[in-house]
Order: sequence, then structure tokens, then C-alpha cells
Amino acid sequence: MAKRLKALQQDAGLTGHDLALRTGFSESKVSRIAGAKTPPSADDIQRWCAACGAEDQAADLVAASRAADEMYVEWKRLHRTGMKHAQDAILPLFRNSRQIRMYCSNVMPGIVQRREYARALMETITAFQNTPNDVEAAVESRLQRGRYLHQGSCTYAFVLEETVLYYPLGDDEAMADQLRHLLEVMALPRVSIGVIPFRAPRVMWPLEAFYMFDDRQVDAELLTAVVKITTPTEIAAYSKAFKALSSMAVHGREARTLIEQAIHALG
Repeated sequence: MAKRLKALQQDAGLTGHDLALRTGFSESKVSRIAGAKTPPSADDIQRWCAACGAEDQAADLVAASRAADEMYVEWKRLHRTGMKHAQDAILPLFRNSRQIRMYCSNVMPGIVQRREYARALMETITAFQNTPNDVEAAVESRLQRGRYLHQGSCTYAFVLEETVLYYPLGDDEAMADQLRHLLEVMALPRVSIGVIPFRAPRVMWPLEAFYMFDDRQVDAELLTAVVKITTPTEIAAYSKAFKALSSMAVHGREARTLIEQAIHALG
């Protein structure tokens, strides 16, 4: 947004001082907006465009600014009333997608999680974020995703780091149940599950978990926020990364063997 507003200023041949006079902003505010230090409000954008003689671009820029604000969403903001709302909000993405690709380096994909595993995970998240505890309701909502594995025509490709099979969430019984369920999901006709072995030669370094919905959106999960990516060039980069990660993974019988070994390791 800062680059686009700066371009309007340059096209109009205005200095920062000129723009400040025309908008009524301080010169420091003009500098902060142009330097991407301060996000502009809708009113700021409209006044900036008017000052540059680009009133016809104001509506598009305001809309783009709102979209940019939604790209980076802090978990505390998403979970301010608990986790259930965020679980419900993502269901349309699963319902309306034709191809879903997921790379997981930390925990099981939400759509394949079992009740006790999901509960243990959500309890740790709620405690860490210090947000309202609605874990039971959130778990119920998350489990609803699983039905899409059996409905419709969407295809699913999951790539997991082998470490995910061993990170304990819940007790040993919960982990064994989760891993056995993963074996069951592997047998579904529209599902592919690959596991990247511990010692597989790396052509791509381990990344943050990310989820691709067709070629229209990627959700990348950070510690404090989820980044919703919709720009074609960035989506293409994630698609390239997924292909590289998938090339390191084993599938079919070899993947099944790794999962079975993780079950046996529980004793």
C-alpha cells in the first residue's frame, strides 16, 4: 500500500511538503505512510488520492488496504472470544475447494485430527495465548472438517515431517489413536499422505506449516499470527515449495511403515 501511494505522489510530481499541505497531514505523517511505518486509514487514502489528482483510484486502494489488513491476523485477535469462531470460519474454504494441499512440520493437519489429540493441542494453545477457554466447542467444530474427506470431489495431499508422528499431544493412547486414524485416512480414494523421513536428503528446508486451497489462497501459520496469502506470485512460490517437499516424502507402503513404527515406539 505504501508503494502504491508513493507512486501516486511521484506521478503527481509532489514533494512530501506539497502533499502535507494538500492533505492537511503533518510532513511526518506523510513520511510514515510513504515509508510503510503507519498504515493509512480509508480517509487517509481518499485524501492522498485527491491531493494527487487520482480520486478515481481511491475506492480500489481502500478495498486493497482492507484486504491487506486481513492478510496478517493475530491469533489473539482471532481467538479473542475463544477458538470455536475461528474453527467455524474456515469451514467454507474446505467446502468450496477442489484441491487442498497441506504441509505440516509441527502438528497433524486439523482435518485429520482425532478428538483427544485436538483437545490436547487446543488446551496448550488456549493456555499459551491466555484466551477464553471454549476448547470443547472448538474441538467439536474442528472434527466437523473430517467429513469433507468422505464427501464431494476435492482431492487432498498432505506432506508431514516425520517428527510430527512423534511430538506427543495427549497421552500415549491418544497418540496411538491419532496415528492409527492417519493410517485409515491414507486408504481414502482422494487422499495422498507423504512423510518426509528424518534423514531424507533435503532439497527444501523445513518450513512453517502452510495450507493451500486450490491456487487462490495459502494460509501460513506463525506463532503469533496466521498469514493469508492471495497474490499469484507468492502462491506460486508455495506451490513450488510443496512440490519440493513432496519430492522428499515417501508415500504408500513406505509412509505406512513410518507411521507404524511411530505407533510401536509408544509401547
